[in-house]
Amino acid sequence: MRLLYIDIDSLRPDHLGCYGYHRDTSPNIDEFAQDATRFTNVYISDAPCLPSRTALWSGRNGFHTGVVNHGGVASQPYIEGRERGHRDVFSNTGWMQALQTLGMRTATISPFGQRHAAWHWYANFNEIYNSGKSGMETADEVVPTALDWLERNGQADNWFLHVNVWDPHTPFRTPMEYGEPFENSPIPEWMTEDVWQKCWDGFGPHSPQEPNGVVPRPWPEYPRNPDLIDSMSEVTRWFNGYDTGIHYADMWVGKIFDKLKDMGIYEEMIVVISADHGENIGELNVWGDHQTADQITCNVPLIIRYPGITDGTRVDTALHYHYDWAATIIDLLGGEVPDNWDGKSFADAFKTGSESGHEYVVVSQGTWACQRGVRFVHESDDYICLRTYHDGYKNFEPIMLFNLTSDPYEQHDVAATYPELVNKAMAYLADWYHQQVITGTNDVDPLMTVIREGGPFYTRDRLPEYIKHLKATGRAHFADMLVTRHSSEL
Repeated sequence: MRLLYIDIDSLRPDHLGCYGYHRDTSPNIDEFAQDATRFTNVYISDAPCLPSRTALWSGRNGFHTGVVNHGGVASQPYIEGRERGHRDVFSNTGWMQALQTLGMRTATISPFGQRHAAWHWYANFNEIYNSGKSGMETADEVVPTALDWLERNGQADNWFLHVNVWDPHTPFRTPMEYGEPFENSPIPEWMTEDVWQKCWDGFGPHSPQEPNGVVPRPWPEYPRNPDLIDSMSEVTRWFNGYDTGIHYADMWVGKIFDKLKDMGIYEEMIVVISADHGENIGELNVWGDHQTADQITCNVPLIIRYPGITDGTRVDTALHYHYDWAATIIDLLGGEVPDNWDGKSFADAFKTGSESGHEYVVVSQGTWACQRGVRFVHESDDYICLRTYHDGYKNFEPIMLFNLTSDPYEQHDVAATYPELVNKAMAYLADWYHQQVITGTNDVDPLMTVIREGGPFYTRDRLPEYIKHLKATGRAHFADMLVTRHSSEL
């Protein structure tokens, strides 16, 4: 069997047409989804990029791999110590090893390993093509390599190809000659001037007064990327920059589909489209980044076309982790999911068109904040409850609750209104934590390691600088709030 995984960095599902977006961002993906199963509730276990792809490729969450951060101790897998043999756990039980055991040749076209020094992630790839710009590529610098690989290898049987494009990721860098495909299309209705004004008056890294970092960071070389989001016209520019990145990636994904069809292999192979995480665009006052354990950062698209199983449009609404689909692929191909995996196959349900998922899922963030989110359903309404251990200098309460059914963009914290649902979520979190402890091989919670090191990697040791910036921009009251919250860091 041939298996292609198209991995689009920072792609949130609700900005794709097949997930209901009003803008025509994804015509090729939308057409693909018409003969595939589209999953609406797939969650990465750990955000953002390095923890997420480490989890998917190992089949294990960050609590078990040790990787929950982009720097510091918790950005590297646990050392296995004396019992490690010639091969480590990533080599022995990772996703690529499971596919190789099934006789598949494995290849990746991606800069990800070098971008994050994720050398463990390379385990058991037969072929590695590093596109060379550490995630600053555009799709035209990645997809031609994929087309060449398919030309040379596509007719063979039993291969896995991972193609990783980055265009929706900030800074928005679609070539200017591509034009402005959304200049006459309104931005989403939920983003009103009142919503923007509240964000502008607020604070936090990647909020409108510092959208490219902890303090303003001009990017003149990226004209699609505003330096400040200081008006609704700049809000529109920001949405357009993100959506244009999706549109550009989709155009090049279409070229891959055309190649597969020209070669006569499209109808008989498995094709999967997903992402490493989503992207907040104003939710929780995070603009153009993935800093939270919330719905927007951790819910990812998943569209699977599988010959003999998917026939016409199907929608799966069950709660899944992202590594569940990797386990399912192994199962469907006749392999065995390794015993140490957190990922659970839903192959039986997938084959019959039914649904089988989790009662709840727990997601984590350790790079821009230290936070866990509990996603669950109560009386047909979808909720996410966020437990924050370190706020990453954002305006987060220790516990927040959002009704995603009535408030999909997380504008209204209802934790105080529904304490019984907070208790339910915290009980789920305690149950999850118990399961991680008894199934883990290490005696430490890596998220606590991040806190002991001084907090999330991208904000660590930057509080004095941010306080100075807040005071200089008329937000001294927020500076005072952060001094009170984080006095031990000063």
